[in-house]
Amino acid sequence: MDVSAGIKASLAGRYASALFDLASEAGAKGGNVTAVESDLDTLAQALDVSPELSALTRNPEVSRETLGRVLAAVGTQLGLTELTRNFLGVLAQNRRAGDLPAVIRAFHAIAAAQRGEVSAEVASAHPLTDAQLSALEQKLRAREGRTVKLKSRVDPDLLGGLVVTVGSKRIDGSIRTRLNSLAQAMKG
Repeated sequence: MDVSAGIKASLAGRYASALFDLASEAGAKGGNVTAVESDLDTLAQALDVSPELSALTRNPEVSRETLGRVLAAVGTQLGLTELTRNFLGVLAQNRRAGDLPAVIRAFHAIAAAQRGEVSAEVASAHPLTDAQLSALEQKLRAREGRTVKLKSRVDPDLLGGLVVTVGSKRIDGSIRTRLNSLAQAMKG
């Protein structure tokens, strides 16, 4: 598995690695990595749309037991697998529920590395069409030599062009950066 030592060494990475190992082992027992990934995506979405839930996971005044009950109820309501619900209970008992977004990111990185994928994010001033995303994905796959999982987002501040981030590499072809470079050159 080609996972950076930094991910596994971080606190979130250790929890994500443990969850990944459990999901891998549970494959024959009704749980697996894909199901847990789907659960974590659902959970991340719930945290994004509910600032109250997100704040609750980080609130040190909420007891471990209360947080555990809330996360169990949320897990049941969202239809999460038993493995993921149990994992949420462990996070609540260890007072690590506030680290959930970082654990989710680390789990996705570990799972992608296991599948031989690399994650890439593209930011554009305007939404990209499916054809544009497909062409970009093919070019990145040729450049990286492995499967690329592409996520796109819109950032109107770019004015135009793209900013592509693959792992720790960034390719900045935005008009905003070009204008800033031109402004610096004119000052010099």
